[in-house]
Amino acid sequence: MSPRESGPGGNDRRGQRPGHGDGSRRNARGHERNRRGLAERQRSAAAPSRRTRGADPARLAAFETLRAVSAEGAYGNLVLPGLVRAHRLDRRDAAFATELAYGALRRQGTWDAVLARCVDRPLDRLDGAVLDALRLGVHQLLAMRVPDHAALDRTVGLVRAEIGAGPGGLVNAVLRKVAAKDLAAWTAELEAGAPDETARLGLRHAHPAWQVRALRQALVAHGRDAGELEALLEADNAPPVVNLVALPGLGELDEALRAGARAGELVPGSALSSGGDLHRLASVRAGGVRVQDAGSQLVARALVAAGGDVAAGERWLDLCAGPGGKAALLAALADAHGARLTANEVAPHRAELVRRALRPVPARAWEVRTGDGREAAALLGGRPAAEAGFDRVLVDAPCTGLGALRRRPESRWRRTPRDLAELGPLQRQLLRAAADVTRPGGLIAYVTCSPHAAETLAVVEDVLRERRDLEAVDALGPVREAALPGSLEGERDPGLSRDGGPATVQLWPHVHGTDAMFLALLRRR
Repeated sequence: MSPRESGPGGNDRRGQRPGHGDGSRRNARGHERNRRGLAERQRSAAAPSRRTRGADPARLAAFETLRAVSAEGAYGNLVLPGLVRAHRLDRRDAAFATELAYGALRRQGTWDAVLARCVDRPLDRLDGAVLDALRLGVHQLLAMRVPDHAALDRTVGLVRAEIGAGPGGLVNAVLRKVAAKDLAAWTAELEAGAPDETARLGLRHAHPAWQVRALRQALVAHGRDAGELEALLEADNAPPVVNLVALPGLGELDEALRAGARAGELVPGSALSSGGDLHRLASVRAGGVRVQDAGSQLVARALVAAGGDVAAGERWLDLCAGPGGKAALLAALADAHGARLTANEVAPHRAELVRRALRPVPARAWEVRTGDGREAAALLGGRPAAEAGFDRVLVDAPCTGLGALRRRPESRWRRTPRDLAELGPLQRQLLRAAADVTRPGGLIAYVTCSPHAAETLAVVEDVLRERRDLEAVDALGPVREAALPGSLEGERDPGLSRDGGPATVQLWPHVHGTDAMFLALLRRR
């Protein structure tokens, strides 16, 4: 396959700028010259005429995904689908690119620990593009059914085409050291140097140690056995099944089912797909069928199921609506019940994403507002909540995302314990603001995609303690009503009742096959 052509400055698109005069040894095309003399260079086992000098489209899509994540702070699950289409990958190559990109992102910490033992300098001194290429190579060698020679040859070819000949020699030498041991041997070596069991679990399952501790504590806080920890960590690393939702009254799953999806086992109107480019489905392009985690579907439906029948003319609010998944489902349900949804989002560009998500829903059922959710009282136009308040309010609070690590694998390496301290005050402010704009008797759903007690139970308990006009109500009953019959019984029961009080709900990847969504329901007295 011929090398991919790139003009002058072509590497700028991947966050890599040619270094003219800055000591980086990059030439006018942004490629790096070899730093070592001829005698020092590591040669490939293949003859020069047989070495791969180009980047095959699947690996190139994976590489460009990692560059967007590393250099631009992007999310892999948002970047890769567009690159799959841009490189015109067929189903097989798209599946390969997906496993390669997401797998390398998911196991980045473990792969970096392996690389640290094979590179003669600190990893943070490597060119960012070279480090991303090495991560792709390690994932192929240790975690995919790719022959060693193919992983080496194709990765070095990608580096030669996209970065330069000099880095190609470095990558070849490092990956040969990696290939000298299999995954079991590397894991044993890394764990032998770990200081404690938490660190060993983190290396084995590619989670930072602080997240291993946090997830263990979260299991206990929500009434589950700490012995489930490894199953939870393994579930975080399993390639997630794509969840689909048919917006009520607007979409049908027939096309997706004919294309190989299967009916969902937790939520009505849902389906599970093995992947592929779902944008090829007309129902997805039209917006009546959307990609949405079943846990997100369930908590949105539970807010509607709570509190008895919906009265015509009810006013609903999604306080933190971006990027619009829950808002689209709520708006479709609002239209079916004769209600109207206001979707609020603080960031203008995310507010535009919400508008796009809501376009398939009749305009009579929704409006989008841009504003800080902590200043939600502005939505009442100066009138009291008893007169102009909302009947149902969803607070899908910004959180660490520890419940969605399988879908956003790079998040585990971006987040730190400091984020908990920074997000806690915001979460409390948003819940208080929601209470201020809820009419007496109205319902509030507090939702996070994190099971951490500091973001879930502690937030709700603190606000209830200070707000005498709020009371907790049972969330388990509405969740079971919204779910398929019998799907949340026995070991799959997600409810937690403290001292016999109203239950909160916590879903889990290893139990329910969803993101770890938390739900508490509150009523304004």
